[in-house]
Order: sequence, then C-alpha cells, then structure tokens
Amino acid sequence: MTRKVALITGVTGQDGSYLAELLLSKGYEVHGLIRRASTFNTSRIDHIYQDPHDPNPKLTLHYGDLTDGVGLTNLVRDIQPTEIYNLAAQSHVMVSFTMPQYTAQVDAVGTVAILEAIRAANSEIRFYQASTSELYGSTPPPQNEESKFRPRSPYAAAKLMAYWATVNYREAFGIHATNGILFNHESPRRGETFVTRKITRAVAAIKHGKQKKLYLGNLDAIRDWGYAKEYVESMWLMLQKPESSDYVVATGVGAKVEDFARVAFAHAGLDWQEYVEIDEKYERPTEVDALIGDPSKAKKELGWSAQTHWEPLAQLMVDADLEAISKSK
Repeated sequence: MTRKVALITGVTGQDGSYLAELLLSKGYEVHGLIRRASTFNTSRIDHIYQDPHDPNPKLTLHYGDLTDGVGLTNLVRDIQPTEIYNLAAQSHVMVSFTMPQYTAQVDAVGTVAILEAIRAANSEIRFYQASTSELYGSTPPPQNEESKFRPRSPYAAAKLMAYWATVNYREAFGIHATNGILFNHESPRRGETFVTRKITRAVAAIKHGKQKKLYLGNLDAIRDWGYAKEYVESMWLMLQKPESSDYVVATGVGAKVEDFARVAFAHAGLDWQEYVEIDEKYERPTEVDALIGDPSKAKKELGWSAQTHWEPLAQLMVDADLEAISKSK
C-alpha cells in the first residue's frame, strides 16, 4: 500500500479542519502545524483530535511557525510527508494594512521557508500553496489563470510573492508545486471577523435579542462565494495530478455584500435594512471592487465544480449560527 502522509499548516483554521477530515477519510496519516498559545485554539478539529498516547494516531499536531525555517525543515525531515498543504497565513486583508511586515513575513517568506524545507528534506514531496483571488485586485472579472495580477493590499502583495515562489521552485527545481487560486470560500467554521460570518453571526444574535445593529463597510463589493467544505477537495485533486499546475477554484457567480446580507437576514425573517449601518472604518484604503472566478480549467482537468453557490451558503451559515446561539443559552 502506498504511504500517504500529509502535513497541513493552518490545520486549526476553516480550510485546514475540512482538509484534515477529507484526508483522514481517504486513509492518510495527517500531521498539523499549530502555533503555541496559552489558550486552546483547536476547536475546529477537536472532534477528530487523537490523544498522542494512542498507539497509532492518524492525526498528530506539532508546534511550529512559518517564521521558523529551521524548525520547519526539521519537522519535514522527521515526519517525511508525501504531501504538504500550506494553508497557514495572516489572511485578513484589512489587518494586513496595519500589520504589513508581519503579513509579508508569514505569507510570503514563510512559503519560501516550506519550499526550502522540501528541497532540503525530499524534493519528491508534493506541495500545495493556498493562493488567493485577491491577487487579481483591480483586474476586471471574470478572472482566470491567465488574468493579470494587480494586488491592492499588503496581504495580496505577500501572496503574490508566494505564488511566484511556488512557480519558480516548480520550474527551477522540479518540485511538484501547485497554486490553488481559491476565490472566497465560507462556512460555519469561517473566522468571525470575515464579512460573511460577521453577517450570519449578527443575524443569529439579533434574532435572539443579543445584538441591535450590524456595522459593515463597502456593501457594493462583489465576491464569488463558495462552500469551503467543497473547495478543499480541489486542493487534494491538484496534488494527485501527474504534473503540477495552477488552478482557479470558484463558483463563477458573483454577488454584492449587500446581497449576502439581504439573503442572510431574510432567512431568519428579518429585514437587513433595519439593522445594517455603514461604518467607514471597515472600508479598505484600496478597495477591490469585483472578484468573480472562471473555474473552467479546474472543471476540465480536475473534474471539480462547485455545488453550493452563495445564496444557499448564506442560509446554511445562518442556520448554523442560530443553532449555536440556541445551544449557548
């Protein structure tokens, strides 16, 4: 039987938790990189966590950080993964404007550190880099693999370096290295400061009388929102291809933030206009007006296509947050 061992950075995040579930279901031995913290930050993977004293654990967590290149190299040498999925990042666009150096260190230089670890340990390891639709910035939609990159934030600029580093290590050193250019993907596990989850949590809180208003920034921004649980399958499919390449992963359907808010509130029997107010502090210094992906290549070469578009996604997220707030009473 072929040995299947995966290392996931960012395993405690939305995508990392769904990917860990998927790989475990496929018989992988999964290792996750987590940052040391004084409080528990593993809630998204608690249901699949195994005691390290288990004689044959399928999920093992390791302390580490993308800013520690030596530690990453030692870890890769120790566990000898067959696949590495780099999902860890400072991924909040607005935060990157106030923490640009840290964002670059983690998102850009951290990616190079993993690629160097692969070179040092075993160049046969397959590598997936979590890229982003934010690379396209001001390029008008629809955006595909050939569209121009015009980043409009420190986050996007850092991810652009990581993108080209991945391409360069593929071409220069023959590493099976792939960029997944994933457009916005959400779920009930989405971080609470991201706009979709901020909206659905507010809907649940307002419905239960725990919140009165929701403050948002640019309601006219258009995004292509898909379901994260489906998107992680595309990551795995990319690393199963004989040759590495880069892929846009998206639904191909766009909607405004206003549309998402309207549907989310309506699903709970509320009128969004009675509760949503604009606060300019949530608007980016340089806005990205519209991101809508063209996933034709992923459909043709990977056989992957999105099943859940933004409207049912908003509804399932509201349902999850309503259930969560009911349980917390």
